[in-house]
Amino acid sequence: MRLIDPHIHCSARTTDDYEAMAAAGIVAVVEPAFWSGQPRSNVGSFIDSFASLVGWERFRASQFGIRHYCCMGLNAKEANDEALADEVLDILPRFAAKSGVVAIGEIGFDEQTPAEERAFRVQIAMARDWDMPIVVHSPHRDKLGGTLRSMDILAEMGVDETMVIMDHNTEQTVEVVLERGYWCGFTLYPRTKMGNERMVAVVQRYGSERIIINSSADWGVSDPLAVPKTARLMIERGIAQEAVDTVCYRNPLAALGHNGEMREQDWLEPEAIDQRRLFAGSTVLRGQEPRVDEG
Repeated sequence: MRLIDPHIHCSARTTDDYEAMAAAGIVAVVEPAFWSGQPRSNVGSFIDSFASLVGWERFRASQFGIRHYCCMGLNAKEANDEALADEVLDILPRFAAKSGVVAIGEIGFDEQTPAEERAFRVQIAMARDWDMPIVVHSPHRDKLGGTLRSMDILAEMGVDETMVIMDHNTEQTVEVVLERGYWCGFTLYPRTKMGNERMVAVVQRYGSERIIINSSADWGVSDPLAVPKTARLMIERGIAQEAVDTVCYRNPLAALGHNGEMREQDWLEPEAIDQRRLFAGSTVLRGQEPRVDEG
């Protein structure tokens, strides 16, 4: 089974994670721009982070047979420093046009402040004007209210629902998101958000149409194998293979393949792995024997 993890923060993961993900059937990942865990002090920090997403991290994933794509955006948690946010929004267009960038995200609300809404609207307008998908972060607090507010703003700004993944849903929000025509993303965390048992129940109840699952694995407690584990559990619980393939592969490809940067042939006809290769003088190896596949 081929799998896609459409929301994972690979920059925070290890090479062991990449090896385990590839062995579990993950062929492609999408990494949204993310906050660093502490407030950033200047725009240069964002520039380096964005550059790494389209550079080093893409290379690092390829060395383990995984195709890496990314989303560019100012995270809601970092939108409240308005002076710095303005600088980030100014440099965002030059990174959104880079190879491997498939969407604007993750953007949306955290505390639902006026500053967050302002940054959200600016980035929605960018994505709409550039004809790019959007990955929306639904808030952890007041999830239903924040999700409804996000969808109201998107509708007000004339965004096509099929161009938006509303992410981090729970049983509380799934119906309103599906009813309004958006892609409905679920983040599978070990003990919060959505567990894989609950996710199986959601698919059993609502089917596979417009439903997407991801690990959102980052530097916190999270599981980069959440997608393959949940896919296996779906099959064990009697969900049809075709439905599992839709949720874990076809839907993320359809939702994030709009601008042509993410294409199935990228991993169906991959470049041979050669871990002797360097990126900016760096290697993923630390003295180990390099893996070199036949071309």
